[in-house]
Amino acid sequence: MSELTTAHITSFDGTRLAVHRMGPGDGSARPVLLLHGLFSSAQMNWIRFGHAQLLADAGFAAIMPEWRAHGESDAPQDPAAYPPDVLVRDSFAVVEALGLKDYDLAGFSLGARTAVAATIAGLTPRRLVICGMGMQGLFNWEKRAAFFIDMIDRYDTIERGDRAWFAKSFFKTMGMDKVATRLLLANGVEDLVRDDLAQIICPALVLCGADDRDNGSPTQLADALPNAQYQEIPGDHMSCVAKPDLGRAVRDFFVG
Repeated sequence: MSELTTAHITSFDGTRLAVHRMGPGDGSARPVLLLHGLFSSAQMNWIRFGHAQLLADAGFAAIMPEWRAHGESDAPQDPAAYPPDVLVRDSFAVVEALGLKDYDLAGFSLGARTAVAATIAGLTPRRLVICGMGMQGLFNWEKRAAFFIDMIDRYDTIERGDRAWFAKSFFKTMGMDKVATRLLLANGVEDLVRDDLAQIICPALVLCGADDRDNGSPTQLADALPNAQYQEIPGDHMSCVAKPDLGRAVRDFFVG
């Protein structure tokens, strides 16, 4: 087993972001930046089910930041801490703070959306894996965020059987801060422009569960990217993360 280490970097506005690392730390390993999903964490998406370990065993250095308002990162309650595209700006801050020059990039769900947006904005990964994301998930953020904002606003009255019950349960399990998360949802994420997908010229893999269409069509997304392929793995949006197929597919694409 590779040792898991945790450090903190300071983002553009002074917010402290936790960055977890697994794999060789002597500079000999190719860095792989792994971005987690909404209400989740590096532990839940990348560490718990062995994906980071698979990458470390293959000789990569798995670098796993946690978004503001998530995991072990700060959760400021000041609206000024959530400007538009704040997660893209945090991604750039991590790359700059760690001095990453030659690296691969993967994201799951909101992390995948952010990886796409950050690459369009100027990040230059050698290869890109987009997990749990379809074409429609890159657009109409306001509509998707409204569901989760409503869940937060109705948090204390949501009961089993409500369409927001599962989201509330996961939110509670992950110990999310209501105020900080609501600010992120309402202000911190911007819609992408479809034509900008043409700017992503690096080899890309769109990786999605066979029963996962939470974010729309992954095949349409792969077709819209200049140099992408689509791969299906078992599971739906939540269960695919718990299966080794996800980690193996990410590893094999980066090895290739």
